[in-house]
Amino acid sequence: MEGTHTEHLGHRLATIRDRLEAGMDRREFLRTLVTGGYAIGMAQFLGVDDFLGADDGEVPIVTALVRSDPDDPWSLEERTRTVPATWYAAVEKAFELNDLLARTAFTGYLGSAVVPGSYKSGAATVSVGISGGVDSFRETFGGLFENVSLDFETILDIGDIEETHEGFEPRTVTSVSNEDVPGGVACETAESIATLGPALYDPETEQRLFVTAEHAFEGGADPHGDQLSLPVQGTDSAELGTVEYAHPVEDIAAVAPTTQLQPSNVIDTPSPTRVRGQLTRLGLADLLARGRELEKVGAMTGHTEGKIQGVDAVTCFTDDFCRHGQIRWGGEMDLTDGDSGSVSYYTDPEGDDGDILIAGFNNARTWWPGQSYVWGVSAYKLTESYGYHF
Repeated sequence: MEGTHTEHLGHRLATIRDRLEAGMDRREFLRTLVTGGYAIGMAQFLGVDDFLGADDGEVPIVTALVRSDPDDPWSLEERTRTVPATWYAAVEKAFELNDLLARTAFTGYLGSAVVPGSYKSGAATVSVGISGGVDSFRETFGGLFENVSLDFETILDIGDIEETHEGFEPRTVTSVSNEDVPGGVACETAESIATLGPALYDPETEQRLFVTAEHAFEGGADPHGDQLSLPVQGTDSAELGTVEYAHPVEDIAAVAPTTQLQPSNVIDTPSPTRVRGQLTRLGLADLLARGRELEKVGAMTGHTEGKIQGVDAVTCFTDDFCRHGQIRWGGEMDLTDGDSGSVSYYTDPEGDDGDILIAGFNNARTWWPGQSYVWGVSAYKLTESYGYHF
C-alpha cells in the first residue's frame, strides 16, 4: 500500500490546480492543499495564482523568504518556483521518514539527512549514520515509501574532537569608525574567539541582534550576563553587547547591542554582499537537486564554498541530545575552531548584484573517517522555532 503512496501524492498535487474554483476563500484553499498532500507549513505561504501558474505535472514550492525592500527587514515575502510533482512528493516523504528515524532513536542511530535526487529522477534518499545493526534498520525502515531509499553509513569510532586553530590568524576589523559591524569577522567571548554572523532579526521585539555560536561561551551563554566583544586591529577590543537569548541545542547566542555599534546585514566577503533573505527547507532541497554550492566566510579560514550534502539533517554526534533542522555542506576543511558562528549563503539569483540568501550556521565539522562536511542549524529552523530571520 505504501509503495504507491508517493505516486498517488504526486498525481494529486499535479491536479490541485484543476480543482481550484474562482472565489475560493483562504480557508477552503488551504484545506484543498492539505487534503491533496501538501505540507501545512508550506501551504500557508502559497496562493491560488501559484498553482494556476504551474504546468501539468508541476507544483509550486516556496524556496526563500526575501525582503521586498532591501532596507526594510520586516518586508519579507515568499519566493516560489515550480518543480515536478513526483519530486516534491518523494522529498516530502523523505522528510517524513527522516523525522521517523529521529523519533524512533534506535540504538546505534547517530544521525540522518535528506538527500533529494535530481528533478529528472523524481526520487530522494535518506542518509543514515549508525554505529552498527544495518540489517535491523533496513528491515524496519526500508521500503516504506516508493522513490525514497535509505543509504547507511556505519561509523564505528567517532573519537574525540581535535581542537586546534591550525595556524590561521583571525580576520579582525581594522577600525570601528563605521558603526555597522559586518558578519564574517572575529568576535570574542571571555573564553574564546568565534565568528560574527550577519544581523539577526527578532520580529516579536523588533530587535536587530548580533549573533554567534553559543558554544563559544564556556559553560553556556548566560542571558543578560555574558558579554560579546569585537577585536580591533592595533587596539583594544570594542564592546558589542550582552547576550539576550541563548539556544544551546541550536547552538546560537543572540546579543543585544549596548553601544553605538550595530549588527549589519553585510558580510565581509571578497566582493560586496548584502543579506536579502533566507532559504526555506525546500529551497535548500531545490539547490541540492540542482547541484548548487554554498559559500561561507569564517574568521579563521576565510571564504570557502562547497556542495550541499544533506538537508533537514539530524546530528547526534555531540552532547547528550540530537540537533534537528541542520544543513550539511562542503568538507571538514571548510571549518576550524574560530569559524563557528559563521553562516553559509547562496547568491540571490533574482536580487541585485551582491544580494545573498542565508542557508544556515556553520558550527561543527566531521572529525571521523568516512564522512566530510560542515554542519549547523538552518535558517528556516530558527524561524520555525523562534521567529528569528535574516
